[in-house]
Amino acid sequence: MNRWLHFASPQRFYPLAGRLMPWLVVSAALLALAGLAIGLLIAPSDAQQGEGYRIIFVHVPASWMSMFIYLVMAFWAGVGLVLNTRLSSMMAQALAPTGAMFALLSLLTGALWGKPMWGAWWVWDARLTSELILLFLYLGFIALYSSIEDPSRADRASAVLALVGAVNVPIIYFSVKWWSTLHQGASVSLTRSPSMAVTMLWGMGIMVLAFWAYAIAVALARVRCIILEREARAEWVKYAVE
Repeated sequence: MNRWLHFASPQRFYPLAGRLMPWLVVSAALLALAGLAIGLLIAPSDAQQGEGYRIIFVHVPASWMSMFIYLVMAFWAGVGLVLNTRLSSMMAQALAPTGAMFALLSLLTGALWGKPMWGAWWVWDARLTSELILLFLYLGFIALYSSIEDPSRADRASAVLALVGAVNVPIIYFSVKWWSTLHQGASVSLTRSPSMAVTMLWGMGIMVLAFWAYAIAVALARVRCIILEREARAEWVKYAVE
């Protein structure tokens, strides 16, 4: 535990993030290539949806990541709010744009899938609507932080918004159970066997790992920029950027 707390300081975390980024970028690229190859070339066609179902290899992982990143962002924002730790708030700020990107990707790929399957680009389905609200929460978090000049006040205000908005994540996940929606139930569950072919499951799982690696790499790159911006007056920054 003490070893990990050692990196709680922005000064110590900055070089660690720099060392991890190249490995994560390479991992994300290789995993994405493997996942797309399985999803687009190897996985069999769906009996009901034909070839159009293949968009799920991007849509489903993007949807999962949009929800998971929000929870991680809210966690770091909450830690920063309670413990007043600088790096925690920086991590929350760094994660928000990536989470917003995945939420937008989820909505766009969902529309591409919905048009041939449902006959419409958009319907006010409970899951679609709550995912759209998630995108607005991300954008609201970013806008609120940007609108406040004092970083400490911006951290506190955006943290409150992140924590309040976290209630939307379980609504997205359980919406297909709580309301009558066009979305099908989960194909992957911890309590029962998956309802899809093993090849499909492998392709989707690898794409999730690729998105994970990408999200972490981008967040680390962004948090390094935030650290330099906030710690600009610190003596160690002069040596870090040389």
